[in-house]
Amino acid sequence: MLTFFTMGFVDLVGIATNYIKADFSLNDTLANLMPMMVFLWFFILAVPTGLLMNKIGRKKTVLLSLIVTVLSLIIPLISYSFTSMLVTFILLGIGNTLMQVSLNPLLASIVTGNRMSSSLTFGQFV
Repeated sequence: MLTFFTMGFVDLVGIATNYIKADFSLNDTLANLMPMMVFLWFFILAVPTGLLMNKIGRKKTVLLSLIVTVLSLIIPLISYSFTSMLVTFILLGIGNTLMQVSLNPLLASIVTGNRMSSSLTFGQFV
């Protein structure tokens, strides 16, 4: 359930974009491309993540997603520049892709079939 909670950190992109736009004097077009960049990574990495998950396992893929997401949240604390925010958004997108692709299959291997839908619903609620 913690991982479902962590998946919500991708929503920080919308809030962060407002601050990045003001702090780095970005025009509207560039500022609006920042959140799209996060979701572009899902398009690019969804299939490769599935292949990675089959190779290293569901649990390791979920753990990798948590590591990438935490790293993406630490970067702005260390360095706050336009470049570091680009890297942050990229890593947040990659971490979220790893998490979304691998979390449901991991949950399916842990939870019995008749409780699967309620567990997914509860996870999304969290």
